[in-house]
Amino acid sequence: MANTIHVDIVSAEEQIFSGEAYMVYAPAVMGEVGIAPRHTPLISPLKPGEIRLDMGDGKEEFFFISGGILEVQPHLVTVLSDTAIRAHDLDEAAALEAQKRAEEALVDQQSDLDVAKAKAELAAAAAQIAAIKKLRKK
Repeated sequence: MANTIHVDIVSAEEQIFSGEAYMVYAPAVMGEVGIAPRHTPLISPLKPGEIRLDMGDGKEEFFFISGGILEVQPHLVTVLSDTAIRAHDLDEAAALEAQKRAEEALVDQQSDLDVAKAKAELAAAAAQIAAIKKLRKK
């Protein structure tokens, strides 16, 4: 493909995606970023949310990540995340259960570490649920 950028999305367990895209949209900590071919090099932390790839001809690919690191080179985008899942593989019931457990953990907090962990789990579950709802609209 001419005028595309190579994208690798990798979780702790496996490579989730490797291919070409016209644009990459990612949930950077400072806000959503859009990356086009020949983008200026960049490294940024990612928050839980959705990676969206514009594949051209109106086609898009969606992935959920639990957070991670985004590395951008002029012809390569790499997303490293503990958890990365293709959006159509997300399990809404499991995400809702994880959200419920995280909310209960916030109520039963024992220490600052428990609160931080529960908040992180709650953010990840909420991002998964939002990705599922967005995918259903398409």
